[in-house]
Parts: sequence; C-alpha cells; structure tokens
Amino acid sequence: MPGGVTEIRAAGFGGQGVILSALVMGKAYAVFEGGFATLTQSFGPEARGGACSAQVIISSGPVLYPYVTAPDILLVMSQEAFAKFVPSLKPGGILVIEEDLVRVSRLKPGTRLFSCPATRIAEKLGKSMVLNIVMVGFLAAVSQVLKPESLRQAIAASVPEHFKELNLKAFAEGYEAGRTRLEAAPHGEPWEGLQIDEAGVLEGV
Repeated sequence: MPGGVTEIRAAGFGGQGVILSALVMGKAYAVFEGGFATLTQSFGPEARGGACSAQVIISSGPVLYPYVTAPDILLVMSQEAFAKFVPSLKPGGILVIEEDLVRVSRLKPGTRLFSCPATRIAEKLGKSMVLNIVMVGFLAAVSQVLKPESLRQAIAASVPEHFKELNLKAFAEGYEAGRTRLEAAPHGEPWEGLQIDEAGVLEGV
C-alpha cells in the first residue's frame, strides 16, 4: 500500500453481490482493523442484471478523496466489467477474475492475474449466491491486504443470521483456493493475448 493507501474496485452485474463484497472489505479494515475506509458504488439502468461496481479505499489515515482512479486491486465477476475496468488497473496491480465468467483478452504488462472458480465453489456449497464471498476470500489470500479474521468478523456482521454459517464457509473455501493458487503462482498466472501499454495502446503477445 503506497503511502498506506490501497484502492480496490469490485465489479460485475446486479444480483452478484458486488456491493456486499465491497462493503465487507471496507468494514473489515475500518471496523475490525482500526483503519480508515470509504465506499462508493454505481449501478446500470437495471437493478438486477445491469452493470454494477463498487469502489473501496482503505488507508492507515483519513481518506481525503473517496473515488478510485487507478485501483491497486480489481475484482471482476463479468465480461462487461472486465472490458470496462481493466484499462484503469494500476501497472503491476492485482486482477482477480471469476474464471468461468470472464475471458482475459488484454492486460497491462506486469498485471498479476489470479483466476477464481467462485461459481463452482458456491454451487458445491449449495448456493450460487455466495460466489461474491468466495471471491472475497480468494482476494484476501492472493493480495494479503486484509486480515482473514477481520473479514470473517465483517461477514458475520453484514449478512442475515440464517446465512452467516454459509457465508463463512464460502469465505473459507475461497481463501483456501486463493492460498493454493498463490503458492502455485506467487507472481500471478501466465496468460496469452494482448497487452495494453501504459499509454493504453494494444500490443500483440
């Protein structure tokens, strides 16, 4: 976190729990780690199925500007979100994608890519609706920016009581998948396709 600040953007479509995933991360840092955090969000014209994104800034000091401009970490759960937000990812940033919903087509050089089988893990748990919490667990493991215990506390404080156990299981499964993926590829996964240079120009690979 340069200067003690990390910018995180979560994006997908309405109904995937994008806002909740960002809320959990912000709450984990601000409430349970004693830091500072801001949350902003945006929606497409449809409440469900339309484009949706949420931006979290976590900082060791007060956040002076609450809007993400170049995220250090980008969590993507739809192809539309990938196309829209990947160009803004900071050089050398971390990109976490839902591997069955997103096809990687172009990245900036140095991007650390990690693919999460969140939908399959969520379906194994019996509820595809928890794929967002699986993604949060996975992101926590590969980025090591937020403490897993603070995230567990934030999840428990943010979901209905009757869904608490399921969501905590989803987080644990995602975290383990991320830990395994990080051990196998500490600098991110290899990928093929097109690169975007820092000026936004496509380069063949």
